[in-house]
Amino acid sequence: MSAMTTTATAQPALLSIGNIYLLIGFVVLFLVIKTLQDKDHPKRLTTALFWGLFGSVFLLGDLSVTYLGESLTYRWVGVCVIAIALLAGMGKVSMGSYDVPSDEVQTASARRIGNKLFIPAVLIPVVTVVCTILLKDIQLGSLYVFDQSHVTLAALTLACTIALLVSWKFTGGSPLQALGESRRLVDSIGWAAILPQMLAMLGGVFIVANTGTAIQDLVTLFVSPDNRFMLVVIYCVGMALFTMVMGNAFAAFPVMTAGIAVPFLIQGHGASPAPLVAIGMYSGYCGTLMTPMAANFNIVPAALLNLKDKYQVIKVQIPTALSLLFINILLMYGIIFND
Repeated sequence: MSAMTTTATAQPALLSIGNIYLLIGFVVLFLVIKTLQDKDHPKRLTTALFWGLFGSVFLLGDLSVTYLGESLTYRWVGVCVIAIALLAGMGKVSMGSYDVPSDEVQTASARRIGNKLFIPAVLIPVVTVVCTILLKDIQLGSLYVFDQSHVTLAALTLACTIALLVSWKFTGGSPLQALGESRRLVDSIGWAAILPQMLAMLGGVFIVANTGTAIQDLVTLFVSPDNRFMLVVIYCVGMALFTMVMGNAFAAFPVMTAGIAVPFLIQGHGASPAPLVAIGMYSGYCGTLMTPMAANFNIVPAALLNLKDKYQVIKVQIPTALSLLFINILLMYGIIFND
């Protein structure tokens, strides 16, 4: 998992990737402790175990590499991943009990804070961009502020911290209350909260396993390499379907592009690479709109909006996604070929 890829050879930094992972680990540890303390939790032990296994990689990953070596560390992390998948698959992860404010209290709070509530949300991307572009090289003595190998992630961490401080100012909340709310939100989302990281790992596995080559061989069995239109259809639809499986178009892109776009369309028919891969990514995004695997896009909003049907967002997006996918196919076929 990515929590073990620290900057061993990078210059020391205040916001190093190792420190960021430890921070994540401690937040997850808080969630585990609060879950164990929740006597009314229907699946207290297994839910705590789920998050404990997940957080252990952030807390102990680098330490394990140092003292146990990479091989043994990768083995126990793999066991943790399998155990996490089993716990989620068997329905052993559930939401705890919470005291939710009444509608009257929430309405009064919303009126008191007003549009200032959006300021912390806007601060996160603004501070991240400013720090990444303009402040990435600042130092405190001989110590860089931002990890030079992971500037954007370090800047994002600082931006979230600043947004949290501003939120406390507006709401009159406390650090403990913020952690409690983070636990409630993560608990509401459930196992889907860790899907992006797990799917990123799966994408790496597919690339190492040369899945693109296997897809290339599979396409030749059903479609003639001379049939341009069907190759475009398979590439666009394949990007959407593989994204639905992976939950992320960026994970699906190298596999589908290496298996279909490069050998058949670019090398075989001389297609223009720039519009081809751009529309290919757009086709992948159509798949993102139609899958619960894209938890950060589809499941998280449903949890934040307290929708009774957690798949409601997906159901609303499906007609738009299919329409855009059809348009992408026609657009790609119309503009990528030079003859």
